[in-house]
Amino acid sequence: MKNFSFKDLKGKVCVITGGAGVIGAAIAECLGYAGVKVAILDINEEQARLAAETVEKNTGTKAAGYKANVLDKDSLIKAKRDIIAQLGEVDFLINGAGGNSPKATTQVEQLTDVMEIDQSFFGLGMEGFDKVFALNFNGTLLPSMVFAEDMAKRHKGVILNISSMNSFRPLTKIPAYSAAKASVNNFTQWLAVHLARMGIRVNAIAPGFFLTNQNRFLLTDEKTGAPTARGLKIITNTPVGKYGKPEDLQGATLFLLSDLSEFITGVILPVDGGYSAFGGV
Repeated sequence: MKNFSFKDLKGKVCVITGGAGVIGAAIAECLGYAGVKVAILDINEEQARLAAETVEKNTGTKAAGYKANVLDKDSLIKAKRDIIAQLGEVDFLINGAGGNSPKATTQVEQLTDVMEIDQSFFGLGMEGFDKVFALNFNGTLLPSMVFAEDMAKRHKGVILNISSMNSFRPLTKIPAYSAAKASVNNFTQWLAVHLARMGIRVNAIAPGFFLTNQNRFLLTDEKTGAPTARGLKIITNTPVGKYGKPEDLQGATLFLLSDLSEFITGVILPVDGGYSAFGGV
């Protein structure tokens, strides 16, 4: 009979990229409460260390912050050496680094007038598109290359990617982010098959709508904090009638890392308040 307490996670080591962000910090904290030693990677070293200090203080479990750029393989290799020396061999990798940018966001939802062409897809510069796609896809690919190699040698490990509901149903205005997260889903499935015989499971979580620093400018009015028209539309199409909280991802994370899900690989699990099940009427 399975142990349903997540005790199998205790003492393991988890690397989480983008771990100093809102969602990353919530996931890191639940790992700490489960007894998982957490290595928080972030491009901002100070924020990574502060986030780790918070986890350690709140949970009593060892945590450490490291500077790493998910788009720089050498930076990740250095972080891995430091993590192994300080915390031990890595058992889990959570690819949480990602985000959108105003430079990869159209100003209009649909092009209906040629006078608005500069505010549409045709007005986007490749710089913004490339940045968003690289951060979300390459920022998942490179850490997986670096940290999963040792897992393969030990024939055990779990990779958990953070995708998005945009990967299934692309939203208006954000073509780069939607396409990048769709590529993360495909890569999750491909890597799951590639590593299955090596004892490594690869899955993803697809959050619905959570207020984060990356999307706040689209969903709330900067001055008043009130929902924008787009924000209201999202709430209307989310059956539970609210945004998700970062803590809502904690249970799914623990389940997919634990041995309770040892026969689950190559899946993308929606955590979306019913958004993906709702047809709009």
